[in-house]
Amino acid sequence: MSGTVVDALTWWVRTVPDHPAIDFDGDVVTYAELDGWSDGLAARLRDDGVAAGDRVGIVGANSLEWCVAAVAAWKVGAVVCGFNQRFLAAELGALVALCEPTVVFADDSHLPLLEEVAADGAVVAARSLQDVVTPLRGGVHPPVPAHDELPDDPTAIVFTSGTTGTPKGVVFTHRTIAGIMHEWSLAEPVAPNDLRVLLVLPMFTAAGVVWGLSRALVQGGTMYLQPRFDPARALEVLQEARITTFTGPPILFEQVARVPGFDEVRLDHLTTAWVGGARVPVPLLERWRPRGVALRQMYGQTEIGGGATAMSAEGSTRHPDKCGWGGTFTRIRVVDADGRDCPPGEVGEILMRGPGMFPGYWRNEEATKKALRGGWLHTGDLGTLDEERLLAYVDRMGEMINSGGLKISPAELETVLQQAPGVAEVAVIPVPDEKFGETPAAVVHTEGELDPDALVAFCNDRIADYKVPRYVIVHDGPLPRMASGKIAKRELRGVYADAPQRYPKVR
Repeated sequence: MSGTVVDALTWWVRTVPDHPAIDFDGDVVTYAELDGWSDGLAARLRDDGVAAGDRVGIVGANSLEWCVAAVAAWKVGAVVCGFNQRFLAAELGALVALCEPTVVFADDSHLPLLEEVAADGAVVAARSLQDVVTPLRGGVHPPVPAHDELPDDPTAIVFTSGTTGTPKGVVFTHRTIAGIMHEWSLAEPVAPNDLRVLLVLPMFTAAGVVWGLSRALVQGGTMYLQPRFDPARALEVLQEARITTFTGPPILFEQVARVPGFDEVRLDHLTTAWVGGARVPVPLLERWRPRGVALRQMYGQTEIGGGATAMSAEGSTRHPDKCGWGGTFTRIRVVDADGRDCPPGEVGEILMRGPGMFPGYWRNEEATKKALRGGWLHTGDLGTLDEERLLAYVDRMGEMINSGGLKISPAELETVLQQAPGVAEVAVIPVPDEKFGETPAAVVHTEGELDPDALVAFCNDRIADYKVPRYVIVHDGPLPRMASGKIAKRELRGVYADAPQRYPKVR
């Protein structure tokens, strides 16, 4: 497939012009209105000298203006670069230097951040979303002449979460976005104009600009965009809008399930409830099942389009820990250190290939060559395939804890700890150990009092003794998270690197 998001937008404007394209917490924009609004901004971009292939940066909270800026950039053939609005000037400046945007849009609260970036030496042509984009809404704007894109032209750069260092820019092309959405539509029972996707994650992530905005526009559906994640409001929208599609890390589903009244609602219309970014505890699946929802473990990376494989709704009951077979066109392998396919049940590196596989990192040839070898994406993740070739995620290759030569998966231990009484959130990190080199420590955000000895005893009843955490650290407040919703383990490793000197070992 080689169509573009703008091609899809044009089609839906012709066929369902009054259908809601974006509902921003009750502020609705139809396909016709989105088309006209983005035409007006696209003309402004051309006046600013933005040409095909140039980059257009956007930094700010979720908003209609963010979405319009992205669509306008696509209309002139530019590449959308969403920046994390939580970054400090030095972090943002590094990404600006990498992708060299011709224009950067920001909401008013982030314009001072761009001034800091410029003061540090970066070339930044800043534009206010409120001053430039908002006034164009509702005006009469002539259509922008169509740009003749090629299928493999870049259309968006999504920066990785940076769990192992400086974020890298994952390139999405027109071909990859069209292929991702085509494959998804073959597997999920949602008719095009019936798609109603709830997005509570930031727009600059792949969940936002690809799986939120692009998916809604390609399918002719509606993106229900929230300013931020509010569990009670999310539950309201899930019910009132009869949302069909809601995807995110487990914490989203956990917090929605804690909203008073959750046990009385029916959500049968939510047919796509994919959960990724961490293992999904079985008790969480059981909380949602009576509501008519099958939570389905998914697996993917930004480099393979985001969500590349998910368990079927029926299979999620029998295999709650599995992530499916891949997609209609997405293949999965698990290989050993020599690149040979592992037998069923043996842990190896997960390799993937499919329509969402990225062409490379933006201006990073070395990292691209490391990730893309032999026609496969080498994910750096460990997993297994069973006799049915169902994938189970184990952990990141670099995050396995080596304790006296025995390998411990933090993800496996976190799944157990999450079920313990009093545990609201948990992350397992390695800390130094004189005898074994390193040993697991559990960093816990608690609900009420927590007895470390009782927590270790809970683990001893469920997993091998060498996997049990030897340090239990009660963190002050919720655990830090990245924009994707994943726990920021790199930050925790830095904070608690000296845990053996600060906390007693639990025997």
